Amino acid sequence: MAKNKTQKVDIDYTNEAVPKTARKGFGAMFVIMLGFTFFSASMWTGVDLANGLDLKGFIWAVLLGGIILAAYTGALGYIGCDSGLSFDLLSRRAFGAKGSYLPSAMIGLTQIGWFGVGAAMFAIPAAQVLAPDSAILPYIFIFAVGICMTTSAYFGIKGLEIVSYISVPLIAILGTYAMVKATVMGGGLTAIFDKSTGGLTLFSAIGLVIGSFVSGGTATPNFVRFAKNNKTAVITTIIAFFLGNSLMFCFGGVAGAFTGTNDIFWVMIELELGVFAFIVLGANIWTTNDNALYTGALGLANITGQKKKPMVIIAGIIGTVAAMWLYNNYCNWLTILNATLPAVGVILVTDYFLNRKNYAPDAEVRSGVNWAAIIGVVAGAVIGNLTGGNIIPGFSWGIAAINNMVVSVLCYLIGEVIRRKKA
Repeated sequence: MAKNKTQKVDIDYTNEAVPKTARKGFGAMFVIMLGFTFFSASMWTGVDLANGLDLKGFIWAVLLGGIILAAYTGALGYIGCDSGLSFDLLSRRAFGAKGSYLPSAMIGLTQIGWFGVGAAMFAIPAAQVLAPDSAILPYIFIFAVGICMTTSAYFGIKGLEIVSYISVPLIAILGTYAMVKATVMGGGLTAIFDKSTGGLTLFSAIGLVIGSFVSGGTATPNFVRFAKNNKTAVITTIIAFFLGNSLMFCFGGVAGAFTGTNDIFWVMIELELGVFAFIVLGANIWTTNDNALYTGALGLANITGQKKKPMVIIAGIIGTVAAMWLYNNYCNWLTILNATLPAVGVILVTDYFLNRKNYAPDAEVRSGVNWAAIIGVVAGAVIGNLTGGNIIPGFSWGIAAINNMVVSVLCYLIGEVIRRKKA
């Protein structure tokens, strides 16, 4: 008698569209996306914005950067839910099977990098509080934090949902309390922001806002493909990346401008929030780091052809090893991400609406490389970094992320016209 074999179901749907039976409602998607964008590193960016801008400049930078980021991620959220496909599966259709290795590497590795930044943001201040003179303890803590966060990311989308339900309300309470306390103690918002050094231009500040989450934003389809419908996907994404992310800038910016400290953990300690801040910020970092590692692992799985779960472990190791360096080069890294990564997402959106039949569940994936998409990404990255001041010191023009997207789409469209004429 033949034995019945039970086939294991991939609950993350690594290599296929998410079926309607596995879709989640508004509440679950809302906390997952807020758990993603409620990230302590955004509070850190808020501190940098507040220390370089006056109150008016800070508000404009957060609003304009948030609108650009929300529009970008909202469009990606729509195509992710509408197709049910992950970022990497979308990339296979837009860039070709082998061409998708480039966007998978770009987004996957930067998300692994964010994992490293998050791990270090929690581990280093904790080590400094416990043993200020120890040179080795920060590395031990980074290693321990990396193991714990990698373990939870191993369990996939369900683990993200559970942790998010806990951390989202806690960080909202902590951030609001810190902001109100700093405002009262500092004599009002205007007085607090009058301490600013004025070292940032508005365009540079907008670039920091976009760069703070353009990597995670590009990976939006990985999460909202689980949404029950397109409306849920788009609304939760826009709320998360505009309202949620903006709140984090405000939480960190107001408190940081008052204390004059640029590390969010020390800001909270100076506001006498101590142990509570460590617990809440740690849980907050954990949710976003789980999302980052989940995305990084999907990217590695696409490139290597291996299953996602072993890639989670590899991604966790890479992020943990690189954590200290990434922590020490945070702001420079943001400006490069802002100028480089938007091309990937905007090409995905453009290709989706131009070639929608290619995204059907039974559609054949393009073999090889779609050179129009590759050239678009490379050209967008060059122009973005050139106009963002990352290639010629002192030279910048406009908003690097916008320049990046415009050039990349133009190059892609020209390439598509040529390809269709040859077909």
